[in-house]
Amino acid sequence: MPTLYVFFGLIASGKSTLAARFAGRRDFAYFNTDLVRKELAGIDPVSRQPDKFNKGIYTREFSRKTYQELLDRAANELRTGRRGVVLDGSYASREERARVLELAASVGAGWVFIQCVCSDQAVRERLAVRARDPLAVSDGRWEIYLRQKERFQPPSELDPAGLITVNTEQSVDELEKQLAATLDAR
Repeated sequence: MPTLYVFFGLIASGKSTLAARFAGRRDFAYFNTDLVRKELAGIDPVSRQPDKFNKGIYTREFSRKTYQELLDRAANELRTGRRGVVLDGSYASREERARVLELAASVGAGWVFIQCVCSDQAVRERLAVRARDPLAVSDGRWEIYLRQKERFQPPSELDPAGLITVNTEQSVDELEKQLAATLDAR
């Protein structure tokens, strides 16, 4: 059965690193909100957009457009026979997660949500590294993280059978092995 794999969590939780590796090793389509958002805005993916929370390309409306574009791309991939699609974004609201479930049902796909978590200290360290990386796509900053953390809706609406929580404070190789073992056991 084709499956949607949704890597989600707060800024700098390690979701994009793990999601990209997971998709690449399995030849799954991979769609990242940071890349798609900037593509839709017509700007270079590595250009910095230091917009404040819920401003500029990060308004509620533009975010909704971005997440819809991910769903549209995923639907196209699944309808053409792709066996796996990875979506990578915060998916911080129950509404956004519900839209993924609706898509999965409409195309006859399974779904797994992989929630990536880590300590505040790990987030601070990752954000500091990212700030110095000229190729970083994400515009996440500490103040945005704190706002996002306040508004994040825990995924209590998801069936536990389709939810995996991963603490990303390990090597990507180890995380990938653990995730593969967890998925194989289901």
